[in-house]
Amino acid sequence: MASNRSQGGIQQLLAAEQEAQHIVNAARTKLARLKQAKEEAEREIAEYRAQVELDFQKKVAASSGDSGANVKRLEQETETKINHLKSEASRISQDVVEMLLKHVTTVRN
Repeated sequence: MASNRSQGGIQQLLAAEQEAQHIVNAARTKLARLKQAKEEAEREIAEYRAQVELDFQKKVAASSGDSGANVKRLEQETETKINHLKSEASRISQDVVEMLLKHVTTVRN
C-alpha cells in the first residue's frame, strides 16, 4: 500500500511538473509574441516618423521657394505702385502749385 501511495504521489508530482512546464512554455510563447509585437510597433513608428519628417522637409522646401517668389512679386508690385504715384504726382503737381499760389496770393477781408 505504501508503494502505491508513493507511486501515486510521484505520478501527481510528475503531472504537476508537466502542467507547470506547459504554463511556463505558454508564458514564454506569449512573451516572445509580445516582444515581436513591440519590435514591429517600433519599426512602424520609425517608418511613420521618417515619412512625417520627409513631408515636413518637402513643405519647408516648397515654402522657402515660394518665399523667394513672393518677395520678387511684392518688389514688382511695390515698384509699379511707386511709379504710378510718381506719374500721378508729376501730372497734378502743376495744378497743386497753381492752387496753392492762388490761395496764398488771395487777400480776404
